[in-house]
Order: sequence, then structure tokens, then C-alpha cells
Amino acid sequence: MTAELVHGQNHPLPGTRVEIRVSAGTAVVPGVSLGDGQGRVSGPESVALPGSGALPGIAISSGPGAEQRLTADLDAVPAAVERVHILLALPAVPGVPTRFGACAAPHLALLAPGGAEIASFTVTGLGSESAIVALELYRRQGAWKVRALGQGYAGGLPELLRDQGLTATDADRLTAALTAPADVPAAASVPPQPQDRVPPRDRPRPDGPAAARHTAASTAPPPVPPVPPTPPSAATTPPAPVAGDAAGWTMEERLYNQVWGMFEDLARAIAAYRSAVDFAETRLDQELDAVLADPRTRVGPAAEAARDQARARQAELVDRARAVLDGDLAQLAAERDVVEPALPPPFAGWESPVWHGWTTPTEPPIAVRLGDLHLPERPELRIPMLVRLPLERGLWVDSAQERRTAVDVAVALAARLLASHPVGEFAVHVVDPAGSAARALAPFTDSGALRERPATGAAGVAALLARLTQRVDLVQMALDAGGPVRLPAGLDPARQLLVVNDFPYGFDDRTLTQLRYLADEGPRVGVHLLLVADREDAREYGPVLDPLWPSLLRLTPVPDDHLADPWVGHAWTYEPPLAPPGSQVVPRVLRQVAAARQTYDRGRR
Repeated sequence: MTAELVHGQNHPLPGTRVEIRVSAGTAVVPGVSLGDGQGRVSGPESVALPGSGALPGIAISSGPGAEQRLTADLDAVPAAVERVHILLALPAVPGVPTRFGACAAPHLALLAPGGAEIASFTVTGLGSESAIVALELYRRQGAWKVRALGQGYAGGLPELLRDQGLTATDADRLTAALTAPADVPAAASVPPQPQDRVPPRDRPRPDGPAAARHTAASTAPPPVPPVPPTPPSAATTPPAPVAGDAAGWTMEERLYNQVWGMFEDLARAIAAYRSAVDFAETRLDQELDAVLADPRTRVGPAAEAARDQARARQAELVDRARAVLDGDLAQLAAERDVVEPALPPPFAGWESPVWHGWTTPTEPPIAVRLGDLHLPERPELRIPMLVRLPLERGLWVDSAQERRTAVDVAVALAARLLASHPVGEFAVHVVDPAGSAARALAPFTDSGALRERPATGAAGVAALLARLTQRVDLVQMALDAGGPVRLPAGLDPARQLLVVNDFPYGFDDRTLTQLRYLADEGPRVGVHLLLVADREDAREYGPVLDPLWPSLLRLTPVPDDHLADPWVGHAWTYEPPLAPPGSQVVPRVLRQVAAARQTYDRGRR
């Protein structure tokens, strides 16, 4: 499986022979440098550029071009080489952009000898840089790995080579030897991209955050990034993005993609920062170990000075990483401030003014907001947690921490789902065996938004689950037969949401089996589950209910960092979608829903 790398992430190479293909959309000059454990080259003989000398085991293209191919036989490089850097630079050719921020982001793919793709990396977030260290192939415990760097240099290739250890004279001589043919293609085949994104946003996305949240954290080894580039100056900072600038046929789809892009941007920006901090800590440890290992510098003023210098370098790396992160987060905050007010009711928080002008929708939305997500580096920067509809999994509000608040969250979620669908296309049922949620359910019961009173007692639970189980059976049979779905008279054709409070109180062996059946088979035929439960309360049933919990998307009534994304494995903090304290927005919307349904029912008579 191909690994799509982000800045700072690493990935093992399956062998020592690798091909690197570069697609830049504009002419670029390829290069390779061979460095020691710190990435420092021994001299100009350790650098290969078009027109310069060759390196053992390395083959590069002969000149600038929009498509480049490089090959590396890592067994053939000198034993002293610990790091092989893949370089890209913009040539000084008329018509070719002078900075990477003005052209499409370069894309690099690593291929095994048989042609299978190992990993890929799109170098994003570039601005005034005209040369970059794109990738690093490095030794680690006898094996080779690849690390996505994307470190840019506004001073171009000479500055890059000086940073790797060449003298200014050697760096200028190597770059002066570069010649570009007059017919180098100047126009990019891909339109220029704005530099207001950290990662790319053109890849297929999973089916909403629900799919991301239950995926296990990434199993890739923790990335160790390079020194991050200096953030762009205020003069090059792009303007705030415009709401809905993502791809999509409708504004709703564009806004959905915009929000998902913000989620990916934040995930990758934080991943790069954390990797940079880890790298700085690792480097500090290595330098301190080197001081202790040398008897000449182990004690005395020289040792203390060496340790101070190592700590100063570590602090500088962390400060630079934080500066880059702050710039990325400032861009995301500006984008959030523009996008959030433009969201339609299904995507908007309950505090949004759009709910005050809510009207019955004519079409179901493509997604619905289940809360907010944030990371500890910037907790106030919250990204809407949008999940595609119809729901593919049931929802579980874990009441272990706050039982009363858990019911409030369930009510807010059910109200949002009901209000997001056209009248007559979504119905809510409630199981409250002991009647303990009567107060929290008042917005539903008082408004008339429920078509029937909450089911109470064992008999009420059994009757409601029997009806919903029968509905699932009938629809499944019709679908399996390949014919039209014909429900018997009295069965509601709308999608159904079953809200269960105080589970498993009021359930017996039969109704427990029916609930598991609804959780597994219901979503396919329009029956969805919203469970309010403390798993400890069901412990006495043992393995009978063990398969139930993983099949549901766990949410919490209080902020909790239990959700993991599938890209970099961040522990995201989930914020439940509660209305502001004292707000009457949920009861008011439910009253409007009930009134619209009454009008709809009268029109059908």
C-alpha cells in the first residue's frame, strides 16, 4: 500500500534500489547530495547536478524539465554516507516562475524496481523559495528509510548548498555550471495554486469524520523532521481564503470539502510541528551524549559551553518550528472565521444565526455536524466534525462521565438530524425504560416532534424494537429480491432514528439481540441507532454485547481526546454539539419541525 507522506513523516524502504519521479508542472532542476549523519556534505564531489560530476549509485536527469526521474542504488553509495538528499530548484529561464509559491506544488513518487509505488510526497506550503530539499533517504539501524522534508530556501540553490556545508565559492561554482536549453517549457500544465494551504486538498477523503475517528492510530514510526523553514514575512502572507473555494458541484459540497480541508491542514501542521520538536530533542540528546563520550569535553568550562550551545540550538529549532506553526494556524483561523458563518444549518453550530432563520429543507444534506474537534496546541481553533449522511454507523454517547449531560447531547444530535431532513423523511423514536430522561426529552415531547411518546418499561421496549426489527426485515427482503421496496400499511417509509437511554436497563435477552441486529443491519435500510449508555452497566452481559460497542461511533458528553485520525494518529479532542446555556434554539426548531409535519400530514389526508 502506498504511503502518502506529510512534512516530516518517514517511511521504511523495502530495498536499496529506488526510483524517484518528480512532477512539478513547471521546469525544475534536479539534484542529489550525499551527506553524513548531520546531512553535511564533504565537498562539491558529494553533489550531483545537471552538468556536474556523477555520484556512485546515483543517476539524475540531464537538465531542467517538468517531469524528472532519479534513481538511487543505495548499496553503491559510500559507506560514510548516512543521508541522501533529493534537491529541486527552479532554473533561471525566461517564463519559468522564480518561486515555488507561484506554481503547482511539486509531487514526488518513490517506486520499487518493479514499478510499484512505495510512497509519495507533495511539497506544499511553499512561498518565496526557489530551491528545496524535497526528500531524504537515510540509514537507520542498518536499514534505509525515506523522510518527507520539503525544506525551502528563498536564496535558491546556492543557499541550499551552503547550508549543507559547501563553501560559498563551491556553491556558486556548482550552480553557475547549470545551463538551461532555450526551449525549456515555461508554462505549467497545472494552474498555479495559492499558497494558503499547508497540505494538498485534492485527494479523495474518507466518508466523513466518522470513518476517521474509529480508525486506529497510524502505525508508521514517529516522524523525525528537518529544521523547519523560516516562515514567510508579513508581506508575502496571502489574504484570507473565501468561503466555498473548494471543489464541488454545489455550495454545500464545496463547504463540506472546505471544512475537511481545514481538518487535514490542521492535522498536518501539528504533525510537522510535533515532529520538529521531536527532532530537536533527539538532536540535543545526541549532542549531549557526544560531549559526555569525549574525555576532553566531559567536564570543565569547555563541556559546559558545549552543553549550552547544544541547548541553544535545540531552543532555536523549537522556536523556528513554533513560528512556522503559528503562521499556519493564523491562516487556518482566518479561514475558519470566514467559513463558519457561511455554513448551512446542518453544518453550523447551534449558536449560529442561521438557525434563527431555519426553514424546512427540501432535500436532505450531504453531511451533518456532530460536534467540534481541536488539538491541544491551539484549543480555540475548532474544526466542525462533519459526518456524511445517511449514517453508516450508529452513535454511542458514553454516559460514564456525565449521565444527564449525555442525554442532553443525544437530544441535540437527534434534533439536528430531524431538522436537517425534509418533512416526512426522518422520524425519531425514544426508548426511556425508567423515564429518567423526561426532563431532557422535554423539547421533543412538549413540541410534538415525536410521533409517539417515549417507550417505557420492558413491554414498551419490546414493542418498539419488534416494530423496527420487522421494518428492517421487510426492507431487506425487498432489496435482496431486487424489486421495489413495498412496506405494509402502517409502517413509516421515512428513515428512523432510535434513541435509547439508560441502556441496557429494561432490556432482556430477546431485545438485546434485536438491538444488536438493528445496530448491524439497520443503517443499510434506513434505521439508525443513538445509544446513551455506560459500558460498565452492561458488563454483566459479558461477551454478548462486546461486538456492539466497536460498531458504534463513541461520542462523549464532555470534551475528551478519544478520537484518532487515520493520517497521523492525532488524539483529537471532541466537543459535543450542545446549544449555548440558556438558549431556546433547540426547542424552537423542534416546534417548527412539529408544525411543518402537522401541515404535511393534513395535506396527505
